[in-house]
Amino acid sequence: IPSLPPLQLSSQPLSLGTVTCLVLIFGLYATSLPTDAEKGRRKVVHVLEDDTGAVIVQTAPGKVITHRGGSITLPCRYHHEPESSDPNRIRIKWTKVTDALVFEDVFVALGLQQRLFGSYRGRVSLEQNGPGDASVIIHNVTLEDYGRYECEVTNDMEDDTGFVNLDLEGVVFPYYPRVGRYKLNYHQAEDVCKEQDAILASHAQLHKAWLDGLDWCNAGWLEDGSVQYPISHPRDQCGRKDTAAGVRNYGYRHKEDERYDAFCFTSNLNGKVYFLKRFKKVNYSEAVKACVRDGSVVAKTGQLYAAWKIQLLDRCEAGWLEDASIRYPIVNPRTRCGGPQPGVRNLGFPDLKFRLYGVYCFLKNEESVNDDVVKSTQGPRKSSKDIPMNTTSTRTI
Repeated sequence: IPSLPPLQLSSQPLSLGTVTCLVLIFGLYATSLPTDAEKGRRKVVHVLEDDTGAVIVQTAPGKVITHRGGSITLPCRYHHEPESSDPNRIRIKWTKVTDALVFEDVFVALGLQQRLFGSYRGRVSLEQNGPGDASVIIHNVTLEDYGRYECEVTNDMEDDTGFVNLDLEGVVFPYYPRVGRYKLNYHQAEDVCKEQDAILASHAQLHKAWLDGLDWCNAGWLEDGSVQYPISHPRDQCGRKDTAAGVRNYGYRHKEDERYDAFCFTSNLNGKVYFLKRFKKVNYSEAVKACVRDGSVVAKTGQLYAAWKIQLLDRCEAGWLEDASIRYPIVNPRTRCGGPQPGVRNLGFPDLKFRLYGVYCFLKNEESVNDDVVKSTQGPRKSSKDIPMNTTSTRTI
């Protein structure tokens, strides 16, 4: 903070304008350094276009956290300078930052008119918690909602923006398909994660998983196109024993030509995973039929990981999953159940016809089943009335 020059006070009386200016200057310097009581306090971030901007946007620092299927408020407030601005001329626009200078439209409101876009239709609404509230609520949060959002408020020619990060509770898991390891380009990695009720993990999610103890010696794609792998226990076969633990990074790789595994991320389940009790073990096709007869389906790998991490499913019995792999979840490690660490044990991809195991089934929540029925009987959703807006999805500087 620059030092202030000595204050020269004349003997002439100060005008009201001079007093106001002095108060603002001293107020600025007085509040620049936090007191001990203020340190660590959660503060509001003020994002200002310039000193004379007509709109000032405030967004919460850090991130907001929810889980798949939940509802979450993305906080954003604004106020006018001057306060007499017409609220019906205020445009509120929310976008999701999908890449550098690439934005996906989410929600736009101008006065009483509103419009939603893409997968956000029917799931996003203004919180409307008093004047100056530009916050939106996302309902039935999906895995794809994870990420960074921009709140933009425009008043005629003046605008201001703030950012909110939406995080999800969940679990990261390494994945490779039946064809073997290092067989997936970036787009195939995206597909296999979706097939297992998951999405490609972000670097932040993989880093958090590493902090929680994830140790995996095979490199995998992340959602940003980079290839990384987490090492908690350095060893020679995983980048040398004398290197520090951490998330090893191969950098951004060619999405079409290069082949790796995948790191997937999944969150809360809209149902439950359970081990189907049977008198005898079965092959893969018999396992599929057994779950169907029980009113469910064979569980996906991502669903088993979510059940282990979030629902604390602990079962020391190997069983078929939908991708024809054999796995079982262990929350409380014991000697006869795969070693000293908790996790989902993986026995690989055995012969579909001759190898016999149990089976893990997945039963959807009743409301989720009803939602699927409603969606299947409805036609395409109609968009709301068009309003003046800029809906470009890319920005240049």
